[in-house]
Amino acid sequence: MRKRLPIAGLLGLALLASGCGSSEPEKPGKIEISYALWEKNDAPAAQKIIDAFQKANPGVTVKLEITPWDQYWTKLQTAAAGGSAPDVFWMSSLNVRMYAKGGVIAPADESKTAGFTPATVAGYRYDGKLWALPFSVSLPALWYDKKIFDAAGMKYPTADWTWDDVKAAAKKLTDPAKKQWGIMAPMWDQGGFYNTMIQAGGRVLSADGKKSGFDEAGSIQGLEFWTDLMIKDKVAPQAQVYNDTEPLQLFQTGKIGMQYGGSWFAATYAANPEVKSRVDLVPLPKGPAQEGMIVASLANAVSAKTEHPKEATAFAAFFASEEGQKIFSDAGGASISAREGTQDGFYKAYPDFDLKGLFEGSMPHGVEYPVTLDTAKWQDVQNKLLVDAWTGKRPTAEVAKEIAVKMNEILAKE
Repeated sequence: MRKRLPIAGLLGLALLASGCGSSEPEKPGKIEISYALWEKNDAPAAQKIIDAFQKANPGVTVKLEITPWDQYWTKLQTAAAGGSAPDVFWMSSLNVRMYAKGGVIAPADESKTAGFTPATVAGYRYDGKLWALPFSVSLPALWYDKKIFDAAGMKYPTADWTWDDVKAAAKKLTDPAKKQWGIMAPMWDQGGFYNTMIQAGGRVLSADGKKSGFDEAGSIQGLEFWTDLMIKDKVAPQAQVYNDTEPLQLFQTGKIGMQYGGSWFAATYAANPEVKSRVDLVPLPKGPAQEGMIVASLANAVSAKTEHPKEATAFAAFFASEEGQKIFSDAGGASISAREGTQDGFYKAYPDFDLKGLFEGSMPHGVEYPVTLDTAKWQDVQNKLLVDAWTGKRPTAEVAKEIAVKMNEILAKE
């Protein structure tokens, strides 16, 4: 899952005909459907699912298409506008409503979501229908550098840490002489400030999605958690640093004690032998009001204009089935399988990290990623205005209240 962001049929490797309740696909060996995704680290897992699906359905070929994140949505929008979107493609909850309203994707079968937590599925409902089937979850986590903690004679973070523990540790780990920082504070919603807003008792959106929560006291406190780390406490690099170096790379330099990151960082860190031996993760620290963290998910959507709706729907359903989810998990890609009870393979793929502890400690407190019909529009306002807070140009509370005003104007027009 990249930051910011975004199927009736075949279960248990049954034949496509029985999964779809129709006759066997016409012209065996001649039907080809396309499947598009953006995360190359998940491509091997996807291919294994494709192989299993094709073995059970020799009359269908699934062609895998990988498009990098920075090109994916532009390419998809162009294809959709021309009526040539992939038959099945990755979808995020941030974008699903616009694609559903635009008639680009077909409704999914709600019954296929049994075994998925509510927070994983909720973001894909719109106008009384489900529009995509989840297949993975992405969890925020507190990553830490054991080598830096050891050098400071400090105990590692645990699942019962609070904000106060984070702040205290960050102060002890910061050493200007070594150009070492206790923590990073990039302006990141999914893995950062959305979580702390919730943990302080605030919210990004009202329950009905019609009003901004940025001007609430808890939300402001959650935002100040980050700006204080940089501006007041000076235990995190200044905002400009993150423009010059991606946080994912910055943490690997060995000069950062802690990082609010994602579960999907495991694939990158595990690929670096030196890094994987010295880092680990725990669930996000508790806030002053409650536990809570964003559970973002990815899902497979079926094109409304596919020439092979039965086959495309069956493939998406198989991907979300217990069989497909176990294959996905065992492949050890970037993402955690979404269906309950299928995660063991992912844990075993990354034995250096306590991913099981992260999953079990986070999911009970998971909150779905906040979305509306036009999430991108108000997030653009959010991100542009928050720069003033992150750089210390204006007080965080003042910026948050302005975001709420402008956000409410956008929401009123949806």
